[in-house]
Amino acid sequence: MKFSCLKSELVQAIQIAGRSIASKPQTPILSGIYIHANDDGLEIQSTDYEIGVILHVKAEVEKPGEIVVSGRYFYEVVRTLPDEEVMIEYDRSTEIIKISSGKSTFTLLSMKASDFPKIIPMREGKKFTVNSVVLKELIRRTIFSCATDETRPLFMGALLEIEGNKVRMVATNSHRLSFDEGNIESELEGLSQYVIPKRILEEIQHILSSEIPEKVEITCTQSEMSFNIERLYITTRLIEGRYPEYRRAIPSEFSKRVTLSTASFLSAVSRVGLIARSSEYNTIKLMFNMGEVHIYSDNPVVGKAEETMQAAIEGDDIEIAFNASYLIDVLKIINSESFILELNDSLKPALVREPDNENFIYVITPVRTKH
Repeated sequence: MKFSCLKSELVQAIQIAGRSIASKPQTPILSGIYIHANDDGLEIQSTDYEIGVILHVKAEVEKPGEIVVSGRYFYEVVRTLPDEEVMIEYDRSTEIIKISSGKSTFTLLSMKASDFPKIIPMREGKKFTVNSVVLKELIRRTIFSCATDETRPLFMGALLEIEGNKVRMVATNSHRLSFDEGNIESELEGLSQYVIPKRILEEIQHILSSEIPEKVEITCTQSEMSFNIERLYITTRLIEGRYPEYRRAIPSEFSKRVTLSTASFLSAVSRVGLIARSSEYNTIKLMFNMGEVHIYSDNPVVGKAEETMQAAIEGDDIEIAFNASYLIDVLKIINSESFILELNDSLKPALVREPDNENFIYVITPVRTKH
């Protein structure tokens, strides 16, 4: 095998492929990146059996063939090469890969390509297409609410729900819930639900870094899902189990409504939250009355913090406590200059939303405190 390609394109491809390689692979072959050179260029694959990646890179192929090379060392070598053009040659008799660029030459040992568990793209299943900007926003505004507790694997993913031409994403750790909705480019019959691991959604979000809209073709079965984005194909196993009925966790009526400046409230909560960090539930208290919100935290081990800011309040006065991190997380992804906080009493879930956007909802459960 022998081919040449651009260093920048190869580095980008193996960097993406490298993220689906486990830190402690089940077998040595899973630490490798599979490269197949043919008349169409390069096909690069990696997998850890949970996530699989196929990438296509433009290349001038002199001799076709296939190799598996250590993902870690291949990436480190290629990214430090001096020139933009990279030449790679494989000697089957010695099983050595030669990498050349400018006056630099490296050799790496290969692994048997026949041992690599090659990824076969999904052919069956429900198919739909979504705009990359829509998908990225759905992910950004929900996955921070996923659980990190491995004893609750269902909550370590986000629910993707398709109904008609609507696509929804929901994430929860049972103490908070994020919901966002967008449109798909086609219409599907019935209601379909899939629980996608947070890890794959983070990868998709990272890959969809461009603001230029692209089409993302998604194929789903009950156990597997794939994302096809131009020269990139990603497949993942889905999380098994029935996701809870999330609509029951979203309150429908509120007796109090507060409108606040997003940036100012985020800054104030972040400052007061410094004192709350070492407490068990990272608790800050909010008192709404007389057109103001009083934000404070009292930690007997660290000290006290308090701050007051203007607020547009509708309804009776209320004092309520929240996990400061849960507030900060949602305020960071709010797109509007102001936001609305809807409340009932100090023990019932509250709702955060944007004034002119009915698609996004964030539910947060209060922290019980001793008075």
